[in-house]
Amino acid sequence: MTRTITVKGIGGISAKPDYIELTLSVDATEKDYEKAMENAAERIALLEKAVEGTGFEKGALKTLCFKVDTHEEQIKDQDGHYRWIFAGYCCTYRFQLGFDFDSGRLADVLSAVTDSGAKPELKISFTVKDPTQINEALLMNAAANARKKAELLCHAAGAELGRLCSINYNWSELTIVSPTSYEADAGMPMAPACRCAPEISPEDINLHDTAVFVWEIM
Repeated sequence: MTRTITVKGIGGISAKPDYIELTLSVDATEKDYEKAMENAAERIALLEKAVEGTGFEKGALKTLCFKVDTHEEQIKDQDGHYRWIFAGYCCTYRFQLGFDFDSGRLADVLSAVTDSGAKPELKISFTVKDPTQINEALLMNAAANARKKAELLCHAAGAELGRLCSINYNWSELTIVSPTSYEADAGMPMAPACRCAPEISPEDINLHDTAVFVWEIM
């Protein structure tokens, strides 16, 4: 019977954010379908103009999502009973704007979006431009960690590590985003004196990944 040792390797890495992802969501609700679409289109045109005005090329806003749903509201009738009624159509667009980390450029973009009148919902994330290198480093670290632990265990048990039999890895996608939170209200006007945002230093991104290795022992 072949003797084996099973070890979980744990890889860890810390990365400094070098990329900003700005998500902008536009919702337009109207009784008439065409009016909802027109409303959304007008606000999107304002967003595109604002973004291009800060130096981005046409098409820099990438569409993440588009959907149209019926919108209902709950009302109370004359008998005191609540019921749902049709209130219109809700048109939703979600865009993403990505650019190299630059606090000054982020401030310029937020100011332009705020002044545009489009009033989108904003979400700001700090991440890395090339996640491939981080993923590869994590796997290398996990493999090295597993082998070191396996060799130590074999040495302590008076055995010798043999050939590698199998590797079990969960290929789930990692979320490579800094925990730093940056809140912004695109509907709040910004006074000229407030346009110089403070320098931002997002917290490093700390990631861990695991893989299970099985070796023969001799």
